[in-house]
Amino acid sequence: MSKTNFGSLNNKEVYLFTLKNGHGTEIKITNYGGIITSIKVQDKNYNFTDIALGFDTLDDYLNEHPYFGAVIGRYGNRIAGAEFELNGKTYKLFANNGKNHLHGGKKGLDKVIWDYETSDNTLKLSYLSPDGEEGYPGNLKISVIYTLTENNEFKINYEAVSDADTVLNLTNHSYCNLDGEGSGTILYHKLTLNADYFIPTDSESIPT
Repeated sequence: MSKTNFGSLNNKEVYLFTLKNGHGTEIKITNYGGIITSIKVQDKNYNFTDIALGFDTLDDYLNEHPYFGAVIGRYGNRIAGAEFELNGKTYKLFANNGKNHLHGGKKGLDKVIWDYETSDNTLKLSYLSPDGEEGYPGNLKISVIYTLTENNEFKINYEAVSDADTVLNLTNHSYCNLDGEGSGTILYHKLTLNADYFIPTDSESIPT
């Protein structure tokens, strides 16, 4: 694994980590937002291509973008009316999607600088989300562990512990084009979901 400087934000250094295995598979992750910036794998012709949508500079990620490759939370997707009830109490969240709350709010986990630990081909990012951040209860310790194996498996594991009852829905928001960077649309790709059920959404993308 290698680490290079990716810029700075609020007087804090931001880094870009590169995980690479013996097959040449290469994955780049920054500790700003836990963003996966690049996934280079072999295509059917054994040429390496980048299948993850992303940017080359930190400045691009600091501008508005559709959560490319980022850790999403505290709560992925939308919460209707930017509020929820837990244990008989109503919690008001930041409304950043019209009247609704989306992907953790104005300053979700995609917009923080994470602490990091490295070992072999594993990167562990950690962040303490304080009680009340974006309206959520509890001091929440979060870890996201990225591992690239010699079997070409890319694993993302999430761990979280709160000192109070809370809600949590962590995910990653990578976009992929399996034909590689610059290859055009993915509208002819076919996707199969091995699931028995799905949850419909309404006109505001709120689960029904």
